[in-house]
Amino acid sequence: MDFSPTGLDVLFIAGFGPVPNNVEASKTLYQGALGLPLKGMEGNEDYLVVEHGALEGAKHFALWPLHQAAESCFGTPHWPADIPVPQSWIEFEVQDIASATQVLKDKGYRLLIENRLEPWGQSITRYLSAEGMLVGLSITPWMRD
Repeated sequence: MDFSPTGLDVLFIAGFGPVPNNVEASKTLYQGALGLPLKGMEGNEDYLVVEHGALEGAKHFALWPLHQAAESCFGTPHWPADIPVPQSWIEFEVQDIASATQVLKDKGYRLLIENRLEPWGQSITRYLSAEGMLVGLSITPWMRD
């Protein structure tokens, strides 16, 4: 279902979560106080995720450490001083990543990543919203029916 007349063709929210600078403090809140069943991903124990289907309403919920978000966007574990530090991330699954990316470019958004294929098989375009949220448009093959 296309939720907007812009041509982005958003299908669903693929994932959401905070971008902690201090993973242990965030883990204390989300796992300790809220009781979320967070687990480190194999090979990346700092990326704490609630496994698929374990939290109703979320296809993917994870604490994405700031240093990993910076590495993904800029190739360095340090977030650039001239760009606001994101407090959270959200990814919207789109029908066509190339056309969705072009819509954002045509509207003048500053893209941090353009239609990049990640090693785990996800295609992603990222930008920082006016609210300071790291927003992604993605194609995540294993989340599609």
